[in-house]
Amino acid sequence: MFRPLSLFIGLRYTRAKRRNHFISFISLMSMLGIALGVIVLITVLSVMNGFDREIKNRVFSMVPAVTVGSVSNYVSNWQELENILRKSPDVTAVAPYVEGQVLITSSGLVQPALVRGILPTEEKHISELADKIVQGSLADLKPHSFGIVLGEDLANRLEVAVGDKVTVVTPEVSLSPAGVIPRFKRFTVTGVFRSGGGFGFDAMLAFVDLSDAQKLMEMGNYVSGVHVNIRDVYAVQQVTQQLAKSLTPTARITSWADQFGAFFQAVSMEKTMMFFILLLIIAVAVFNLVCTLVMVVNEKEADIAILRTIGATPKTIMAIFIVQGATVGIVGTLLGIIGGIALAYNVTDIVNWIQHVFHVQFISSKIYFVDYLPSQLQSADVIRISLCALVLSLLATIYPAWRASKTEPVEALRYE
Repeated sequence: MFRPLSLFIGLRYTRAKRRNHFISFISLMSMLGIALGVIVLITVLSVMNGFDREIKNRVFSMVPAVTVGSVSNYVSNWQELENILRKSPDVTAVAPYVEGQVLITSSGLVQPALVRGILPTEEKHISELADKIVQGSLADLKPHSFGIVLGEDLANRLEVAVGDKVTVVTPEVSLSPAGVIPRFKRFTVTGVFRSGGGFGFDAMLAFVDLSDAQKLMEMGNYVSGVHVNIRDVYAVQQVTQQLAKSLTPTARITSWADQFGAFFQAVSMEKTMMFFILLLIIAVAVFNLVCTLVMVVNEKEADIAILRTIGATPKTIMAIFIVQGATVGIVGTLLGIIGGIALAYNVTDIVNWIQHVFHVQFISSKIYFVDYLPSQLQSADVIRISLCALVLSLLATIYPAWRASKTEPVEALRYE
């Protein structure tokens, strides 16, 4: 079978047992270094993707994609606003809400909280609150029953459970013959939800029925605004711009990006910087590859001279050592891809096993949002890492191959 001369000799040099075992050792270390760098990069980026996924799931499960309110802090006819919003093809659900800062007290314990009045039947289309109830049920929030659903941390701080009574105190005051007194109302705890640590939802949120919140805040039939769910939460900027065109100038539109956008940008930047920092591992291995090829060129000067005397051109000589170096880079990259994919898929189980065997806890939900090491392998990361490793490996062959092509046959064979 016909093969180009440079490819044949380059592969032969790669397979041949060299007289200098030190060069063979460095070549092997270069290959393993490239493989190790690729493995580390794939695994680390997969873990960061896993944390990013968990954080976004945690946020999007409790935070509405878009919130539409008014500069006057209340909306008089939310049904009309809902009809306008539902005309957009990007909108999948709309639900009204009433919101206010309050103090919740129980048996002498006081905690600040954000009380949100909702329609339980509509809230399931906006958030995953109903799925996060660990005590009671969201359906127990009924009009005029003055029930309340507390976050787990908030309930623990108040030392209450389902069936207990709490007092909700609003910042507004009422005038009476006895003077100015704060406005408060007794509620019955009908449920407790757990969204997970990291963003404080469990410690600061409480939910009541919409009609009860309107009475508590003395808003009549008005609401604070409406929450909107959309098809693609990552296209929120384009959607809000389109919605703004169909609403009056007094409308106020906010989104999850306004509240958490900077945080997600920081996570994305951290992932990018981690990629370039860990890429230095591959760069070190590639540097070893340069040294290896330079020593191979010095060792093969006689062979190069003989090839030149029988008609091999400088380009052919250069191609031989490019093939040899590229082979090391390709094999190292392939080993790294196989090892990286295998480790990325099993890193969660491996860490859990280490924690179980050695009775240690590496991941705490109080710090990392989750109590396990998440991992999500993305094909785009694998392709990007592989291309970088291959390009660096090819670049490493240029100088040694160029040096080999400049070998003078007469000088090389003088002392042979």
